[in-house]
Amino acid sequence: MENIYLRKLKKKFSLDRKYFRHFITRTYNNPPPNLDEAMDIVDKEVWKEVSCLKCANCCKVMSPTFTNTDIKRISFHLGMRPKDFKEKWLYRDKENEWMNKSQPCQFLDLKTNMCTIYEVRPADCADFPHFHRRPASDYLYIHNQNIEFCPATMLMVEKLKEKLNA
Repeated sequence: MENIYLRKLKKKFSLDRKYFRHFITRTYNNPPPNLDEAMDIVDKEVWKEVSCLKCANCCKVMSPTFTNTDIKRISFHLGMRPKDFKEKWLYRDKENEWMNKSQPCQFLDLKTNMCTIYEVRPADCADFPHFHRRPASDYLYIHNQNIEFCPATMLMVEKLKEKLNA
């Protein structure tokens, strides 16, 4: 069952889709010189307001990419061979990257929104939503992809727009 938090996210995104995407594209095409500093500030502000455990939408509707290092680490943790782990839960996408076969993620506890392999989760998950990557201008395309699914990304874009007075 979809929670109220996610319904609000979807509604807000549908109302402001053009605004969000236009701002990100414009900033990507013409990054201001203070973008990295603004992102550092906004990153801290966002996490004062957003709780991933309230949402976990990334785990419900997206898939991380699994590196070979991730696969080895997670399969060892689960007491499986990497080959068996891949056969059971992963597939190769068009870019030849390992992805989850199903959604929500098989490691998401839907009752608590917690990751059951948190300590060994894929690097892509540990880095999500990628706010700290620098230079920030090189990663705005990722935020453009994630904004539809991640409340933290949506709030980041709103706060970044305020900071940059765009």
